[in-house]
Amino acid sequence: MPESRSTEPLVWIDCEMTGLDLSKDSIMSLACFVTDHNLQMLDHTGYEAVIHHTQAQMDAMGDWCKQHHGASGLTKACLDSFTMAETAATELLEYIQKYVPDRRKALLAGNTVHADKAFLVQEPWTKVVKYLHHRIFDVSAIKEAARRWAPVEVLKKSPQKAGKHEAKADILESIEEAKYYKRVFFDKRNNGH
Repeated sequence: MPESRSTEPLVWIDCEMTGLDLSKDSIMSLACFVTDHNLQMLDHTGYEAVIHHTQAQMDAMGDWCKQHHGASGLTKACLDSFTMAETAATELLEYIQKYVPDRRKALLAGNTVHADKAFLVQEPWTKVVKYLHHRIFDVSAIKEAARRWAPVEVLKKSPQKAGKHEAKADILESIEEAKYYKRVFFDKRNNGH
């Protein structure tokens, strides 16, 4: 049976973590924006949260995280934050429900978003992932397809990421990158037929 066109929204989430070890690391901050199926923002403010962490949790981070999150100010922001993960998870779900009234319709979206999802499937974040569709929209997959099959001119013009590793900046970059790939790979074919 052929695929039908989807008009479901995309829920863009980016997380910054204390590391990538699911058994001990945790989400330090996250940002979320919701777009329609055509990548138009449904809200330009988005949702952001910085999660409280203890000094011991910050001290347990690896060198890269200590250096980067220290330099960006995220470590201090986590120490100063009064927002607990449970509160942020509830607020995040409420934010998503405001723009996505139907459960299991919208896809989780982002760059290498499976890494974020691996943390979001854990408590207290599970309810967020359960509300969304089981598929994901990963811009990295489109990028990897482009690196293999697109003309070199397309690759040269693709948006360059600043590599800030800050949740809000990263997710906005991911949306812009998706818009670029949509324009070069999908829009021109649709316009001509």
